Amino acid sequence: MRISPSLPGAAVAAALLFLPAIAVASDDTQTAKPAATAAEKPAPAPPADVTTPGAIDAGGQHIAYNAIAGIITVGATDAQDAQLGVDGKPEPGSQLALNEPKDPKDEPPVARMFYVAYFKKDARPEDRPITFFYNGGPGSSTVWLHMGSLGPKHVVTSGDEHLPAAPYRLVDNANSLLDASDLVFIDMPGTGFGRLIGKDAEKAFWGVDEDAHAFARFIARFITKYDRWNSPKYIFGESYGTTRSAVLADVLENEKSIDLNGVILLSQIFNFTNDIDAPRVNPGIDLPYELALPTYAATAAYHKKLPQQPSSLDSFLKEVEEYAMGPYAQALAKGTDLSADEKQQVAEKLRDYTGLPVAYLIKANLRVSGGEFEKTLQDDQDMTTGRLDTRFSGPTIDPLSEEAQYDPQSSAISSAYVSLFNDYVRKDLKYGDNQTYLPEALFGGFEWDQKHRGNPNDLNVAPDLADAMKTNPRLKVLVNGGYYDLATPFYAAVYEEKHLPIPQSLAKNIEYAWYESGHMVYVRDECLRQLHDNVAKFIQSTEGAR
Repeated sequence: MRISPSLPGAAVAAALLFLPAIAVASDDTQTAKPAATAAEKPAPAPPADVTTPGAIDAGGQHIAYNAIAGIITVGATDAQDAQLGVDGKPEPGSQLALNEPKDPKDEPPVARMFYVAYFKKDARPEDRPITFFYNGGPGSSTVWLHMGSLGPKHVVTSGDEHLPAAPYRLVDNANSLLDASDLVFIDMPGTGFGRLIGKDAEKAFWGVDEDAHAFARFIARFITKYDRWNSPKYIFGESYGTTRSAVLADVLENEKSIDLNGVILLSQIFNFTNDIDAPRVNPGIDLPYELALPTYAATAAYHKKLPQQPSSLDSFLKEVEEYAMGPYAQALAKGTDLSADEKQQVAEKLRDYTGLPVAYLIKANLRVSGGEFEKTLQDDQDMTTGRLDTRFSGPTIDPLSEEAQYDPQSSAISSAYVSLFNDYVRKDLKYGDNQTYLPEALFGGFEWDQKHRGNPNDLNVAPDLADAMKTNPRLKVLVNGGYYDLATPFYAAVYEEKHLPIPQSLAKNIEYAWYESGHMVYVRDECLRQLHDNVAKFIQSTEGAR
């Protein structure tokens, strides 16, 4: 797994999220004109949208649909965006058109955002929910949710081992959400077939607030283009996509006057100080160790590393949660006042929950980071435990290293997802010939701007979702997570949601669903079915709540 180097500070740089190690070719969409210099070349127009028919059996229904692959161009500010036509060009007579620079390199920044939408045929827009999906990173395209979760196609990734090389298997998805909602999979600016164009475009779109506003403008343009203003609306973010969702929900509700019926979160992180790899460089912040302990316990049980295996995972995790927030939290709070006898007792209890040796736990001062746990749990077998999905394991690269040096789960499945999407989008969706699909953004040294609400310190977007829920008290939230996710531990999501700055009366608007899987809960077939059922039920219970 490639951790995004663009985020300064361990609290963010180690936090997420889903940027697999993929080598990406340079953009080949531009055709050179021999008589022009590079500065004189205008950006080529994006290809036209392409519509293809399809059908799927899902949720007990036979669903005929149209798939639309295309580009929507958004401006870097609301004022600029308002002057762009549906084709992404300045409206005739607008300030953008009147002040169009002579040199294309000085043009105002815009983002061409690639999407694939699936619309059920012959459905009335006002009767048909629509759900917008996106992955995280920050810097990831949405190839993972698109090809693995609730779309009409599904990459086969059974088991917890590295997949054999191509040919991979892409099948019809019997757990597609098309039985309950139309679907739109959106690639963030600068990924997929989308491109950033204009002066200082990276600065204009690559940041917490800039990114969320770009998605808000995309959604507003999308529902205008396809006449979906009166449809029930949902946003579905995974990983950093949940961070985006919190900010995006606030922007849509309070700046765009677009009420959402629901926010669906998968593998949540709102407060980046809760990242399990952050507190090593922030002594005195012990909460991440407490919130990660249930995931350590689930993982150790899965790999049969516990002195006594639990008979029930759910009841075992409840026990661990109580210990984590009780005796363990109290012991860590004592700091250097913790006696040697007390430390020994805590280490022995942690051994029972994590499978790690008592001597190691004492040497670690009872505080083990995510990377250290991944490297150490299966050290006796020279195996490294996964991060995105701790069920996965792989050979340790350096037996003498302190922490894991790669993510076995990311290595195990990334090729299948990227390969099959590139095949599917061109053969089935008829889009992308002679273009390069970027699974992740090419940051190239650019640093993602994590400043939010004017605060340049550790990112926490909990207030954004809280504001959206308070200004729209009918807004419902569904939190999903995997027991074996060490990138965004499930118990951290529980803690974050239960500490949202909202009235207690709004807590009933939040639902939770946990799965025996990892960060991408959908890679396990049984969990994909559960995810479908939970999300479909959530939509059906909220689509008429007006």
